[in-house]
Amino acid sequence: MPHFLEGYFWNVSNPELWVGIGLILFFGIVIAAGVPKLVAGTLDAKAAKIQAELDEAARLRAEAEALLATIRQEKAEAEAQAQEMLRAAEADARTMEVEARARLEETMARRQAMAERRIAQAEAQATAEVKAAAADVAARAAEAILTARIAGQTTDPMLDAAIGQISTRLN
Repeated sequence: MPHFLEGYFWNVSNPELWVGIGLILFFGIVIAAGVPKLVAGTLDAKAAKIQAELDEAARLRAEAEALLATIRQEKAEAEAQAQEMLRAAEADARTMEVEARARLEETMARRQAMAERRIAQAEAQATAEVKAAAADVAARAAEAILTARIAGQTTDPMLDAAIGQISTRLN
């Protein structure tokens, strides 16, 4: 049985009665003063502040995730662009190599043709020098024979025929 239902509890000399009355008065004053509304308002304000912070954190997280996705996409695009640049550079290098080989072959062909022309000129010049030297030797021999002939006044028909043919054979 509850204690406050006993007759002793309602006796004015009972301190427990006065503690109960004081407690009821205290709660009445607290309620009349609006403390529950104040506490509820403070708790609601704190809850709203915490909810705002959570919303801000969620928004910041969403922004960070979007930024991360953007960065990853830009990274992928940059890597793709770098790969494309590398492929283009390799293609350019191959093209330049082919062009350089073609220029080298062309240069070598020109130099070979020039060398062949110089060799031909040198051969022609050597042939001309040999012919000139042979003509000079023949002319000296003819002069020596003619000098000896004039000195001896003898005629040799074979010698006369050979001297006549020298000019036609040298040219």
